[in-house]
Amino acid sequence: MAHDHHGHGQHGHGHHGHGLEGHAHSPADFGRAFALGIVLNIAFVVAEAVYGLAANSMALLADAGHNLSDVLGLVVAWAAAALARRAPSQRFTFGLRGASILSALFNAIALLVAVGAIAWESVLRLQAPEPVAGPTVMVVATVGIVINAMTAWLFASGRHGDLNIRGAFLHMAADALISAGVVLSAALAMATGWLWIDPVASLAIVAAIVWGTWSLLRDSLALTLGGVPAAIDASAVRDLIAARPGVAGLHDLHIWATSTTQTALSVHVVMPGGHPGDAFLAGLAEELRSRHAIAHATVQIETDGTACPLARGCAA
Repeated sequence: MAHDHHGHGQHGHGHHGHGLEGHAHSPADFGRAFALGIVLNIAFVVAEAVYGLAANSMALLADAGHNLSDVLGLVVAWAAAALARRAPSQRFTFGLRGASILSALFNAIALLVAVGAIAWESVLRLQAPEPVAGPTVMVVATVGIVINAMTAWLFASGRHGDLNIRGAFLHMAADALISAGVVLSAALAMATGWLWIDPVASLAIVAAIVWGTWSLLRDSLALTLGGVPAAIDASAVRDLIAARPGVAGLHDLHIWATSTTQTALSVHVVMPGGHPGDAFLAGLAEELRSRHAIAHATVQIETDGTACPLARGCAA
């Protein structure tokens, strides 16, 4: 949506809107994927925990703890999808789309807390290694490869347009690889008799999870704080607006995410030649949408860039 706010007197405003919505996937598009992924992973977590205890495998228990955090993450993301469908209100003028951002941040933090506990237990086990039932570990972990790969496939089509979906996809794809690592460690332990391989494999799993989760934590935290989404180049957006015919300058440019799939923009554009007309605003909004996936743009037109108090000392 693009708006013209053309100053009159002190700072009066007129409004001309043009609705332009983006076409990115939202978590709501993946309801069945969430449901199936949750059911499959809950069943596997229970089986993996039972057999991990029976086999005395810290690597298997580490993977079960990780999968449990993924189940919780899928539940939270699904709940956020439901909240994101709530209609806007006078208090929440964008609706509750921001719940998806909080969901992504929660998932990242919960995952890091879980692996911290796993790492601690693995270090203790490394100091006093215990024998592991290798065949049981290998069979259970092989089942994990199949289930996690299948769940990752459910989210594959939406991983590029939504931080929540990307998080779900990465977690499940990483889980499939991690389960493969558990199979390999069990095979090595059986072949060599080295008891330290299982806790070392568990620590390797922790390292892989932290590595894969860090970008999710960084991006979700940035969106929570109103930062420019990682996929958008703020300088390129500024240059695009400044290059429009009749634009002498711009200030107070802000770009922020209203959800993990939608981005908003507001900017003051200085045009000494006067109001450019609705066609200018519609064209600018369309270009912002098509080139930078900014679905909601608010543009304030000013004929004198020095008259606006926000122009002085504005960093953006």
